[in-house]
Amino acid sequence: MGNVGKIEWHDLTVMNADDVKSFYEAVVGWKPQALSMGDYDDYVMMQDEENAAGGVCHARGGNADLPPQWLMYVNVENLDASLQACVNAGGKIIGAKRKMGNDGRHYCLIQDPAGAHMMICG
Repeated sequence: MGNVGKIEWHDLTVMNADDVKSFYEAVVGWKPQALSMGDYDDYVMMQDEENAAGGVCHARGGNADLPPQWLMYVNVENLDASLQACVNAGGKIIGAKRKMGNDGRHYCLIQDPAGAHMMICG
């Protein structure tokens, strides 16, 4: 896989994404683009017409257990091997692996020994 170690995405998962997306629109100028999740919308926050800055998501469904902080998603060569390395190095796996889009990739929330969270994807 190319781009191993690259930060691929950032998002924020909160109880009320509708209010929070408006906060970031007012404060930093990102324009929210609705992303249908079925019975509600999450938001892709756009820097301009072509470039996404990240996402603001509702803490619902599979995202209900995510911490309300900006999470970065980092590409790894082998997700299962990296999850095992996380545990071996004193970290924690938080929740289950989640499906990423329709390309067969997955991601998972980890916590390092200092308590910081990030997503790894592969």
